[in-house]
Amino acid sequence: MPYTAIPSHMRGSFSSLCFLQVRQINKSFFRTNLTKRNLPPSNKTGKQFDNETTIKRPRRIVVSITGATGVNLGVRILQLLKKLDIETHLIVSKWGIATMKYETDFTLEDLHSSATYVYSSRNVAAPISSGSFLHDGMIVVPCSMKTLAAIRCGYTEDLIVRAADVTLKEKRRLLVVPRETPLSEIHLENMLSLARMGVTIFPPVPAFYTNPKSVDDIIEQSCGRILDCFGIHLDHFHRWEGF
Repeated sequence: MPYTAIPSHMRGSFSSLCFLQVRQINKSFFRTNLTKRNLPPSNKTGKQFDNETTIKRPRRIVVSITGATGVNLGVRILQLLKKLDIETHLIVSKWGIATMKYETDFTLEDLHSSATYVYSSRNVAAPISSGSFLHDGMIVVPCSMKTLAAIRCGYTEDLIVRAADVTLKEKRRLLVVPRETPLSEIHLENMLSLARMGVTIFPPVPAFYTNPKSVDDIIEQSCGRILDCFGIHLDHFHRWEGF
C-alpha cells in the first residue's frame, strides 16, 4: 500500500512501525551473517591471528649512480654489498654511464654484474617504484645536484627520483652522497631541507687521520662509513681509536 494511501492520522504510527521492523531485520541479518562468516576474534590481547604470516626476504639495498663525478664510490658500494650477499637493486642514469666510462675502466657489463637487479632510469614501473616493495634503504652515490634538487621537490621524472621519493614516504633510510664544490646557497638549502626530512647527507670527505696512501684507501674509508649508516659494519678500513 502506498504511503499516501494511508490515512493521515495513521501515518506516524505506520512510519514508526516500519522503522522498528527494518531495525529488527538488520539486527537479525548482521547477527546471522557475522556468525556464518566465522570472523577471527578481536585482537585486543595482542595475539596474532592463526592465518597471519610474516614475509621472509633477503636484505635489500637500492643503489643509484648519477652523473656526478665519483662513480668509483658507487661501484665499490655494489662490490662490497655483493660480497656480503646483500641483494642490490641498481639504477644508473645515462650520465652516470657516461661518467663511468670517462672516469674508470669499468664497462657497463662489469657494473651490471656487481648488482643483483638492474633497472633503466626510465622504467618507472619497476618494483622499487612502489612502497609495497620492501627494502632496507637507498643510497644515491654519487648524487648530482640535479638529482638532489629533484628529490627535495618530489619531481619524480625518472626511476631514481621516484625510488628516492618512495623511500622517503615509507620512512626508510635514504642516504645521498653529493659531489660538488664549491656549494651554492641553492645546493646548501636543498641539503638542509632533505636533512630535515631525515635524509643522511654524506659528502665524501677524505679522512686524513687514516693516512691514506692512495685514492683507493680514501674510497674504502668513505664506502665503509656509508655502510655504517645502514648498520653494516666492516673492518676493511682504518677506524679512529684515539691518539
